[in-house]
Amino acid sequence: MDSKLQRKLKELPSSPGVYFHRDKNGEIIYVGKAAILKNRVRQYFQKSKTKDSKTQALIAEITDVDWMVVDSEIEALFLEAEMIRRYMPKYNILLRDDKSMIYLRIDYDSQYPSVVTTRRPLDDKAKYFGPFLSAGSLRQALKVLRKIFPYATNKQQGQKRASLYYHLGLDPGLEEGHTSLKDYRANLRKLMAVIDGRKATIVNQLKKDMEKASKAQKYEEAAKYRNQITALENLNKQVIFSDKEFQDISKDHALNELVDLFQLSKHPKRIEGYDISHMQGSDVVASMVVFTNGVSDKRRYRKFKMKLDQNNDFYNMNETLLRRLKENNINSWGKPDLVLIDGGKGQLDAAIRARDERGFRSIPFIGLAKREEQLVIDKNRSNVSINKDVLNSLGGFLTESQQYILVNLPHNTNLIKLCQRIRDESHRFAVSYHSVLKTKRQTKSLLEEIPGIGSSTRQKLQRKIGSLSRIMLLSEAELAKIVGTNKSRIIKTYLDAKNNQHF
Repeated sequence: MDSKLQRKLKELPSSPGVYFHRDKNGEIIYVGKAAILKNRVRQYFQKSKTKDSKTQALIAEITDVDWMVVDSEIEALFLEAEMIRRYMPKYNILLRDDKSMIYLRIDYDSQYPSVVTTRRPLDDKAKYFGPFLSAGSLRQALKVLRKIFPYATNKQQGQKRASLYYHLGLDPGLEEGHTSLKDYRANLRKLMAVIDGRKATIVNQLKKDMEKASKAQKYEEAAKYRNQITALENLNKQVIFSDKEFQDISKDHALNELVDLFQLSKHPKRIEGYDISHMQGSDVVASMVVFTNGVSDKRRYRKFKMKLDQNNDFYNMNETLLRRLKENNINSWGKPDLVLIDGGKGQLDAAIRARDERGFRSIPFIGLAKREEQLVIDKNRSNVSINKDVLNSLGGFLTESQQYILVNLPHNTNLIKLCQRIRDESHRFAVSYHSVLKTKRQTKSLLEEIPGIGSSTRQKLQRKIGSLSRIMLLSEAELAKIVGTNKSRIIKTYLDAKNNQHF
């Protein structure tokens, strides 16, 4: 062990947090969480006969350690999941014993919202959080959070009475109307905010709600808010695993590199990422993803359907930012502190023109070009300036033209990993929305050709089954349960004929 690593091990705090093991090239090879950083990280370097071969291989590659301090073990658990998504460390895959990672699923929009864990996230419009490496830690964290924000896990078929969990204060009791769906969803929003790392924001909101209820002499309601505040403030006393406002933003290494390299006046609390998706100019959509304090904030994601379908990404990006920066959206969503455009000079130029037209010239705009993962800067309009000392310390270099600067950084730097995470998330979100629209259009188009099948039947098929390929797989008897015997025979005959023509 070299002297630099020994010195860092002595500096480790006795706080909960997330730690990062790096190899000789500076690449993050493992991300872990700890109730006490000092104890957990030092364990790697203590002599023991119980370490398996994979762990020994990891230790052999460690040349440096970094960490981020948080307030509680619960926050460390959720932060670990986000950092694994950002850096994709190789040993987090190797050391998970071939088990699939676990996710938290909240089907917020259903008529009976539930909170469950799953190892197979689906594209079912539910909200997913994770992945988490430790199912036990996640379930222990949920056990604590459920006492603060009661939620349902599932509804038994035919269940009309509130479950035992309601009487234990762990379930909202939707069955008997003890809680309205509106109030239950408001409670779930607070739970998701805590999971997203915005505990301080929720505590402040609850304090305002408590004061308002107290002034209205609703003392029982005020007491409920008081108990939630106390429980949230005491999260740091909960033991989840042994030896966003969610964190001190200055501890995020990627955000520090971003501020230092581009000489920003403050850490960008809200970063927005944009991408365009279409198929040769059809079903053109755009995505807006939001990262708060460097962590994905999925409840704030937005999607845009272009008013005019055309194969022109510059035009589409310009329209997207013009709509995003409209006054009503600024009032509803707030302003971004930094915007990252998925694309090169043309996409960045289109976005900046929209920003300037709306009168928000002070917001920094940068691009991320796909091929070489270069950060694209407009010399006069991006509102950033390059600190060349920081650039050199990161091992980067510049490529300049008359109008643009291309910032080339090693792909293992924290800053590039963060930008890639934002870019990949905006791409995923855009493509998923495009796929939904394309499927609906293709399904509707073919179903419209079938004689005797009206719009109400088409809508019922799309709502209950979805894609055309799934409709074609159903038997006539299965279709009959949805649209009746006569229509199912017409539909099946027509689709089978089309399938035989290799439609």
